[in-house]
Parts: sequence; structure tokens; C-alpha cells
Amino acid sequence: MRLRLRLIDGYILKQLLTTFVFVVLILVTVICVIDFTEKNDDFIQNDVAGDLIFKYYMTYIPYMASLLTPITSFIAAVFITARMAGRTEVIAILAGGVSFRRMMLPYMIGAIMISIMSFYLNGYIIPNANKFRIGFELAYLKKPFYNKERNIHFKVAPNDYIYMERYNVNTDEGRNVTLETIIGNELIEKLTADRVKWNKDSSSWELINYEVRQFHPMEEVISKGKSLDTLINMSPSDFDNKERYYETLTMPELQAHIDLQMSRGADDTGIYLIEKYIRIMSPFTVLILTFIGIIVSARKSRGGTGFQIAMGFLIAFVFIIFFILARAIAEAGTMNPIIAVWLPNIGFSIVGLIMYHTVPR
Repeated sequence: MRLRLRLIDGYILKQLLTTFVFVVLILVTVICVIDFTEKNDDFIQNDVAGDLIFKYYMTYIPYMASLLTPITSFIAAVFITARMAGRTEVIAILAGGVSFRRMMLPYMIGAIMISIMSFYLNGYIIPNANKFRIGFELAYLKKPFYNKERNIHFKVAPNDYIYMERYNVNTDEGRNVTLETIIGNELIEKLTADRVKWNKDSSSWELINYEVRQFHPMEEVISKGKSLDTLINMSPSDFDNKERYYETLTMPELQAHIDLQMSRGADDTGIYLIEKYIRIMSPFTVLILTFIGIIVSARKSRGGTGFQIAMGFLIAFVFIIFFILARAIAEAGTMNPIIAVWLPNIGFSIVGLIMYHTVPR
């Protein structure tokens, strides 16, 4: 009996993993062909070298494969279970004394393997590839980036606020600068300067034609100067193009960026926290969808395997809609981002547990 179970386990695990890889390759190939067709005019117009296009798609493929992993694992589970049910193999396994829960074991082992691989790729490998991919898209597929912001305001520390009339990314220089220290509702210090310029040698900011006003209960102290080197908790990279910047950060880099923004008291940490939570949540999505995929397709259907696979695609589509809505809710800040990001997993876990009690035993 043990030998038979090992053979069944190996058979199911092999079928799940090979089907998963096959589905990923098929979907990614179709997506890449469509993507190349849409972008080919831009490649020609911008005279992009062939080796750069090749490198772009070598980074685009793992990105898309990772993005599709939860859905493809679900489709793989539906496909092989529906095929086994259509051949009455599921009935034979259950009739042989193997419980449905025990039959699910190789599926879940395969799902855990896929989850671990997905988490590692999403957290440490793909973000490095995204550095080139997103840089390529910004350089050749998007309009050139110019920092057109005027009247720039942001926090550089919990009590420190900086203002610039404008910032030039080519010279790393800001004009008409004000740095204020405010505790509670009280202005403690105000520094103004005609210019602030990044000094690469000392990794500090140089204030040019500055004035410092310190406010005390009974007096105001004013000091002036032509040049002052100072450490401000900002860098020239803060003024670069931040479009999809979070996708280019590995897990350690993402956490370091979150810590930096929080130390500044910045208000834009939400998108980075959401990205962190999604990367942690996604591996569990693979387990939940695989679990539901087995249940959906375990019965032999009169509609045949095709009907069950179609049902699987429908459920996958509903999950994608649910996930997009949950992310939008998290980004809007109307709900705790952790709860919002986990809503699809929580909802589908409940659905899966309810469906589990309807499968043949």
C-alpha cells in the first residue's frame, strides 16, 4: 500500500509541476508575441538595438511568469485533476482506501515548492531584472523624463520640512530653498537659501547665500553666510523618475526604503508597504488556489474536462478582479493595507473550505 501511495504521489507531483511549467511557457509566449507586436513600432522609431530588445524580453519573461504564477498553478491543478477525474482515476484512488485529504498531499507539496520559488524570485531575483526592464521602458517606450515639479514640498525628518521652487536633475541643484523645523504648531527654526547643490565629494548639500533664523521665547537669532555644507535627509535620487520604482527593489532594499521614508515622516510609504505585503501574500495565494483547483475539478462532470477547465478559468478571472479591487482599496488608504491585500486570500480560503465539504470522500 505504501509503495502504491508513493507511486501515486510521484505521478501527481510530476504531472502538477510539468503542467505548471507548460502552462507558464504557453501563456508567457503568447503574451510576449502580443507585447512585441504592440511595441515593435516604438522599437523601430527609437532605433533600439536588437541585443537590447533581446535583453529586455529576457527580463520581461520572468516578470510575467512570476506575475502569472498563482493563476498558472491553479490552472495546472484544475487541468490534471479534471483529467484524472475524467479517466475515473480519482474514483479509483478513493475506492482504494485513500482519503481525499491524503490524495491532496502531493498537490500541496508541489504548491509549496512553487510558492517558495515564487517568493525567492519576487523578493531577490526579479527586482534586479526589473531595474533594466523598467529603465528600458522609460528610455525607449515612454516620453523622456523631466522633473517639471514646481513648489516642491516634502518631509526630510519628523519635524523638518523642505521647500524648493524647482529642482534641476541635470545639475542636482535646487532653487529658492526653505528648510523649516516645526515642533507641534511652533516654528523653531527657518533656513532659507538661494540655492542648494549636491556635493558628490562630501555626499552633502551645499547651501548658497543662506540665512538661518532661530526663534526663541524672547528673541530671534539670525545668522547669514555665502556657503554652508549641511546634511539633509534627502538625495538626488529622490528627484528621479519614481514610476514603478518599488518593482526594482529587492526585499532588503524595499525594507530599507520604507525605513528611510518613515524616518522622514514621509506620506508616500503606503505604496511600498503594499508591495511588501503583496510579495509576502502571493505564495499563500498559490496554496489557496491550488486547493480550490483540486476541489473544483475532483468530480467527474457530464460536461467533460473542458467544462471544468472553463470553470477554473472563470474562478481565476474572479480572483484577478478581486485582487485588483483589493489593491486599489489598499492604495486609496480606505482600509488597513495588510487587511486589504489579504482580502482575496481570506475570501477564497473561506470559499475553498466551504467547497471542501462538497467533494467526494
